Amino acid sequence: MVMEIRVLQALRLKGQATPEDIAAVAGIAEAAVQPMIAQLIANGYCEEARGRLRLAKAGRAVLDELLARECASVDQDAVKAAYHEFDGHNSTFKQLMTDWQLKGGFTPNDHTDVDYDAKVVERLGTLHTEFSPLLARVVTIAPRLAPYPARFDGALAKLRAGEHAWVARPMVNSYHTVWFELHQDLIGLAGLSRAAEAAAGRAE
Repeated sequence: MVMEIRVLQALRLKGQATPEDIAAVAGIAEAAVQPMIAQLIANGYCEEARGRLRLAKAGRAVLDELLARECASVDQDAVKAAYHEFDGHNSTFKQLMTDWQLKGGFTPNDHTDVDYDAKVVERLGTLHTEFSPLLARVVTIAPRLAPYPARFDGALAKLRAGEHAWVARPMVNSYHTVWFELHQDLIGLAGLSRAAEAAAGRAE
């Protein structure tokens, strides 16, 4: 069930995905993902168009059922405590993303100031170190989320190598992309809704 949820959830999170996208999000080798996708298409859970895959209506229904079972099976007190702790890190992360986009809160960052960008990336590295113990605990609570630590590590490694598109570029597994997807998973695990969290100022 875990692998099926990972693949279906990857399709939901990405909207329009390639097998490579799904493999990266689900933490499964692309060669292993291909037959799983073929089976999902055969079952009517997934649709393919122009080389991209998307979750079909029947697939969404199956995923909702699987996620509901998962939510009922995890320690909800532990999940809610972890989500509360995550919210503190999320506030720090949102400020970092603002600082990456705007200098001084007002001037668009054109990324020509190497020292400024380096300091933001350094702060992101500090957040990564502070956040990692919580992430490890989250994976213990919900093993399906096991791909996240490697995904965050991979994005940070790209940043430290000077590939700054991996801060927030939406079309790659940037740090922001992975953070957003983890946030969605935690909202669901805690039995909450994104709309309600957004209204409370806790969603991005």
